[in-house]
Amino acid sequence: MNGLALAFLILFGVLLIGAVLLQPGTKGGLGASFGGGGANSAFGAQGATPFLSKATYWLAAGFLGTTLIIEVLIIRQNRSVLEKTADKPAATAPAPVVPVPAPPAPVVPVKK
Repeated sequence: MNGLALAFLILFGVLLIGAVLLQPGTKGGLGASFGGGGANSAFGAQGATPFLSKATYWLAAGFLGTTLIIEVLIIRQNRSVLEKTADKPAATAPAPVVPVPAPPAPVVPVKK
């Protein structure tokens, strides 16, 4: 389920970026390079501005909604976003064993 929600989040994000970049600004922007004045005849006298603004609102709502759904799924699993890396065991090598030298034998005085 998380994968499907993540796929929708990525899709909404890419489409939202595209809708924002295609909107005409005061100096034309990217919208002018993809049709410029030709968009007026296809979308009416106002051009594509009303369509793109409505699409931006809906895509932003979809992006926000999928973000909240992903957060609810994470909370239901009783884990934190920061614990995502803790799910995988760390690949650590065991510490090398250092041999401990044996203590020297006690010196016993010899009697003559």
